Amino acid sequence: MKRGWKISIVSLAVIIFIPLFFISSVYAGLFGRLPGKKDLRNYRNSTASLVLSSEGEIIGKFYSENRTSITFDQIPPHLINALVATEDARFYEHSGVDSRSLVRVFFKTIIFNERSAGGGSTITQQLAKNMYGRKDYLILSVFLNKTREVLLARRIEKVYTKEEILNLYLNTVSFGENLYGIESASQRYFSHRTVDLRIEESALLTGMLKANTSFNPRLYPDNAVSRRNVVLGQMEKYGYLDRSTADSLSALPLNLNYNKTDITGPADYFLVRVRMEADRILRDISAYRGRQWDIERDGLIIRTTLSLPLQRASGEAFESHLSKMQKRLDEQYSTSSGRRALKEIPDSLKKMMTTLQAGLLAIDPFTGAVLAWAGGIDFKTQPYDQILARRQLASVFKPFIFAAALEDGVEPCRYLDNDSITLSGFNNWSPENYNHSYGGKYSLAGALAQSMNIPTFSLFLMIGFDKVERLWRDMGFSYPLVDMPSLAMGTAEASILELALAYSSFVNGGVKISPHMIESVKAPDGRILWQYTPPGHLGRVLSERSAMLMSAMLQKAIREGTGASVYSTYGVKVPLAGKTGTSQNYADAWFAAFNPGLVIVSRVGASSPSIHFNNGRYGSGSALALPLVALTLKKAEKEKELMNRINVPFEPLPPELAMALDCPDFRDKTFFDRLFDLFEEKEINYEEAGRRRRIIRGRIFRR
Repeated sequence: MKRGWKISIVSLAVIIFIPLFFISSVYAGLFGRLPGKKDLRNYRNSTASLVLSSEGEIIGKFYSENRTSITFDQIPPHLINALVATEDARFYEHSGVDSRSLVRVFFKTIIFNERSAGGGSTITQQLAKNMYGRKDYLILSVFLNKTREVLLARRIEKVYTKEEILNLYLNTVSFGENLYGIESASQRYFSHRTVDLRIEESALLTGMLKANTSFNPRLYPDNAVSRRNVVLGQMEKYGYLDRSTADSLSALPLNLNYNKTDITGPADYFLVRVRMEADRILRDISAYRGRQWDIERDGLIIRTTLSLPLQRASGEAFESHLSKMQKRLDEQYSTSSGRRALKEIPDSLKKMMTTLQAGLLAIDPFTGAVLAWAGGIDFKTQPYDQILARRQLASVFKPFIFAAALEDGVEPCRYLDNDSITLSGFNNWSPENYNHSYGGKYSLAGALAQSMNIPTFSLFLMIGFDKVERLWRDMGFSYPLVDMPSLAMGTAEASILELALAYSSFVNGGVKISPHMIESVKAPDGRILWQYTPPGHLGRVLSERSAMLMSAMLQKAIREGTGASVYSTYGVKVPLAGKTGTSQNYADAWFAAFNPGLVIVSRVGASSPSIHFNNGRYGSGSALALPLVALTLKKAEKEKELMNRINVPFEPLPPELAMALDCPDFRDKTFFDRLFDLFEEKEINYEEAGRRRRIIRGRIFRR
C-alpha cells in the first residue's frame, strides 16, 4: 500500500515537474530566445510594395510575401465579429491564454495525442505563431511550440491593445496562394478592399483560416460555402447576427470575383522595367540617406507614369486584332506551299515560329513619361519584351533621311526624280516603289506622304550617308548604321522604344528626351522618399524649324498617305502625324504616330523574318501594325481624362512657314527636265556617290 502511494506521488511529481521544467527552460531561452517586449513593439510585417498607375490604381506588387497592411479603422466590424465568434469567443475576456482551451489541448492533444481535438489556441497565440513561426524540436515540437506561443501571447497582450492585436493578426494571417493579410485576400477573392467587404464575404475569408487550401473558394467552392455558413452560424450563436439575417446570408451563392492582378495583369512587361528602375532609385536613396529599403518587404508605394485606361485599351486591341491576323497567318501556312516552307521544322516548333509577336509603346513626347507599354502578346508564354527587340525599320526610317535633308537646307517643295536608277557594284540593284510606278517628280512632302522609294533614294544620294548617320547618332540609336544603298529603304535596325524617343523630336521642337516610368516612391506612412525631376536639357537633335516641317509633312502622311486608314477605316478622332513601315517580304509591320500629347509606336511580326505574310493585304504596316494603334486610340477616346491628355491639336505652322508645303505632291517633267535627263547616267556607282553628290548639289538649276 505504501509502495503504491510512493509510486503515485512520484508519478504526480514527474507529471508536474517535467512540464514546469520545460516551461522554465523555454522562458529562460534554452530552446531559443523568446522575443522581448521591445522586439514585439518594433515588429513589422514583411509587406508588399504596391505599384500604382498614374491614376492611383494598383497594377502590380513586388513582394517576398504578398501582403498589404491596413489599419484597424479599415476593417469592418462584421469581420472582427466573424473572427472572434469563430476563432476565439472569449477573446475580450482573457489575457492571451484561454485556460479552458489550454487544459483541453494539454490532455487531449499532448497527453493522449488526439490530433482531432483541435488547437485551442487563442487569436493572440495564433498571432504569436504567425509572427515568429514554429521550430522543429522533434518529438517535443508540439509541446515546446505551444509553450512558446503561450508565453509570447501573454507578452503580446501586455504590449498591444485588443484592437491592435486583431489588426496585427489580420495583417499577418495566411490565406493560401502566397497571400498574407486580409487586404491581399480581399483583393484576390473579391476584387475590392477590406473596408468594402460584405458580411458573407467576411465570413468566407474567416472560414479559410481553418484550412486555407481545403476552404479555398476558387479550388473548392462547395467547401468554402459550407465553411462560410459555419462562420455565420457562430456569429448567430454569439449574438452578432440574428437568426433571420444568418439564414438569408447562408442562402446566398458564392459570388466570387477572383482577381490575380498581382501575378499577371495588364502591365506585366511594364512592371519588369519598373522593378529595374525602382531598384536603381532605391540604391541611390540608400547611398544618399543610409537607410536600406527592401522593395519586397518594406511596403513602398511606387506611383508610375502608366495610364491604365490606355494600357487596357492596348491590351484589348492586341486581343481583337492579333487574334484575327494570327488566324489568317495560320491559314496561309496550312496550305501546301505553307507546309513546304515549314517542312524541315519539327512540329513542336512550328506553332512557336508562326506566332505573331507584337509590341506597342506610348510616351509623352515632352517628358518621356511612359503612358502604355504592351511588350508582347502573353507575358507567361512570351516573356521576351518586343518593345526592346531590334528589327528592321523599313519605311519608318525614311523620316530621318527627310529630317537630315531639311537640316541641310532642302525644302519640302523641292522635287525629286522618280526615274529608275541602277547601281553598279551591287548586282545592278535598283530601288522600286511599292506601286512599281516610275517617272515624273515628287516633292519632298509628297514623297514622304506616299512613302515613295525611288524619290527617297534620290534624296539619300543627294544629302549623303554622313548627314543621315550624324542625325541617327544624335537621336540616341544604339545600333550603328551601315553605309549601303538599301539603307534608304529602311534596312537600319532599332527598337520600338528607340523609335518612339526619336519621333518625339518631330513634335517637341527638336529636343532629345529620355524615358521614365516612375513618378514617386513613398514610404508606407506616405513620406516621399523620391520624386521624379526632369533631367534637364539633353540636347537638340533638330532645329525647331526642321521639327515643325517634319511634323507638318508627317501629318500629311496620315491625312493623305499610307496612314489615312486610321481616320477613314477606324474613325479615330485624335489628331495624328506619323508613318507606316513594311520591311522586306512583309517580315515586320510598323506604325509610328504622334501629336503634341503622345507618341505611339507599334510593330508586328513573327520571331523569325522567314515567317511572314505573303501579301500586303495582311502583312503591310497599314494592315498589320496600324490597327493596333487605331484600335487603342479608338477605345481610349471613351476616357475623358485620358483624352484631355492625349487629344492635343497641332499648332499651325508660323507665318513664315505657312506655305512651305503648298505644292503638288507630283508633277510631270518639264521640257528642261527631260533635256537634262539626256545627260544623266541611269547607272550609278555607289562608291562614287560622294563625288557625284557634290556635282548634283552644285547644279543650281536642279534646286
